[in-house]
Amino acid sequence: MRLVILDRDGVINYESDAYIKSPAEWLPIPGSLAAIAQLHRAGFTVVVATNQAGVARGLFTLADLDAIHRKMLVAVEAAGGKLDGVFYCPHGPQDGCDCRKPKPGLLRQIEKRFGLSLKSVPVIGDSTRDIEAAQAVGARAILVRTGNGEQTIGKLGTPENIEIYADLAAAANQLIKESNA
Repeated sequence: MRLVILDRDGVINYESDAYIKSPAEWLPIPGSLAAIAQLHRAGFTVVVATNQAGVARGLFTLADLDAIHRKMLVAVEAAGGKLDGVFYCPHGPQDGCDCRKPKPGLLRQIEKRFGLSLKSVPVIGDSTRDIEAAQAVGARAILVRTGNGEQTIGKLGTPENIEIYADLAAAANQLIKESNA
């Protein structure tokens, strides 16, 4: 199985400092849905791993989050793609859970669900916590410049062990190119 793990906000859809609280606020980044479709057609299993602290903060409910994810799934399918799972952490930073990135719990859930190690599996994100979670499980950390990506590059510089791409489409193109080599 060729697995790829995507963060949601800032990678697939636009980021919001006020949180994405409803399906109406979920707006895909241009090219992201087509990129997921290309990965799917190339034989990748594509899943999402996302922190959703807005639930813990009372900004939206689990039912709202489910509605947002339904909209995302429908949009991905309409573009010819498929998401094979959406894993989320509904906790806040102070809750001390293991599933909130940068801790690896959410990625460990994906390992368990698919019965495989995430060693060298691409994890595409736009923030330091995505990169740290990927590194904690030995995954292939990929940073995109969309969402918080530029700010993250400003914090991290350009470390040798992190790949950086303009957006999800560019990262997907590279993964597909490698899989065809």
